[in-house]
Amino acid sequence: MATPIKFGTDGWRAIIADDYTVDNVLRVAEATARYMKKHGMKSAVIGYDCRFGGLLFTETTARVLGAFGIKCHVATSFVSTPMVSLGVVKTKSQIGIVITASHNPPSYNGFKLKAAYGGPMIPSGIAEVESMIPDACTLTELPSLRDLVAKNLLKDVDLEAMYLRHVRKNFDLKAIKQNAGRMAYDAMYGAGQRAVRKLLPRSLFLHCDLNPGMHGQAPEPIHRNLTLLSETIRKNPKITCGLANDGDADRIGMYDEDGNFVDSHHLLLILLLYLYKYKNMRGKVVYTFSVTDKMKKMAELFGLPHEVTKIGFKYIAEIMTNEDVLVGGEESGGLAVKGHIPERDGIWMGLLVLEFMAKTGKTIKGLVQEVYELVGAFASDRDDLHITEAQKQAVITACKDGKYKAFGNYTVQGVEDIDGWKFLFGNEKWVMIRPSGTEPVLRVYAQGPDLAECRRILDATKATIL
Repeated sequence: MATPIKFGTDGWRAIIADDYTVDNVLRVAEATARYMKKHGMKSAVIGYDCRFGGLLFTETTARVLGAFGIKCHVATSFVSTPMVSLGVVKTKSQIGIVITASHNPPSYNGFKLKAAYGGPMIPSGIAEVESMIPDACTLTELPSLRDLVAKNLLKDVDLEAMYLRHVRKNFDLKAIKQNAGRMAYDAMYGAGQRAVRKLLPRSLFLHCDLNPGMHGQAPEPIHRNLTLLSETIRKNPKITCGLANDGDADRIGMYDEDGNFVDSHHLLLILLLYLYKYKNMRGKVVYTFSVTDKMKKMAELFGLPHEVTKIGFKYIAEIMTNEDVLVGGEESGGLAVKGHIPERDGIWMGLLVLEFMAKTGKTIKGLVQEVYELVGAFASDRDDLHITEAQKQAVITACKDGKYKAFGNYTVQGVEDIDGWKFLFGNEKWVMIRPSGTEPVLRVYAQGPDLAECRRILDATKATIL
């Protein structure tokens, strides 16, 4: 029986040599090719990150698409997801394919699909591709790479160089280097390592070598995975901030000059403040259900329209392609802004924050303080509970049935269920429960006035549900 293949919130992901095999990549590639042929699409861009087998799975995918007469622009080396997305636009292709498992542990690999506008394929398109996945690849023979080159169906493209030209055209890197201080950068062994070295060579670099095993660490830019970066900043007074990207460099995490983590909630607010107040830009504010409600507060303060979406950047991207969006983002580090492709881009967002620092002379801590003066101080935190499937389903059922009236001393005053369940306690305190769409975990999010309160909320929630 064929292994069921499902696309989660951001592509298909599976453990290498378990469900993520050449045979299964052949199946997904064939579905992608048939989808493209059905819709009259003729060319694709394919790239891969630093994970094990990236080139093998990329070449496999190109050979399948080539068998269907689809021209493939293939990255010459490892690249970030935003490089592939930008490459789709620059080459005027119709589809982008990224062989990556993003922030998942190094034992995983994955398959992301991008649309012609340079962002995630919309949910209906993903569903159509998924429905076309055969039980086994129907092709009896695949063309060789040499044959595809001879037929002009395969072309190497330097997606990183293309991306760097685009960055240099849109940022005053000289001003950033002169006025934003010295940065520490943690690539988490991911695909951003080479590009940031070229853009900001004076930075202090961590985990910027090719290591598919990643020392067993999931390349997700959250504080518990970035303690070395934090300690490095604390020990080096010449470092003014820290930047980290995930495995395919579309997500971001940052640190202030004291080595304190600055999460995506705060970064979204900083970006919104910068674009609206300092760059005089306007547009809609879009964010996923797990993001702080302070975004709504700032959007209303600025008189900007705002919308909350389900979890998954693909929902934000769909709105960005149809409406004038100023800032869009999600709790997990995927942020996007007007003036760039409708795609998460951890390097681009980091440069924007550095530009904000350079233009105002403020540190990240100073930027956070300016945000607090507008919307009030807050903190957010998240637990990832690795529990049994039976436990997870029991919690989900209890949420659906409205059984949770309190979590310890925190009494539920209201519930929102756009995607998962957010239990409101009043005074801008809440906890949210939702199963991950990309990993076998139950995620529990909390917001409170400070991290200590968030921890109390999370501990009370865990004690109640387990």
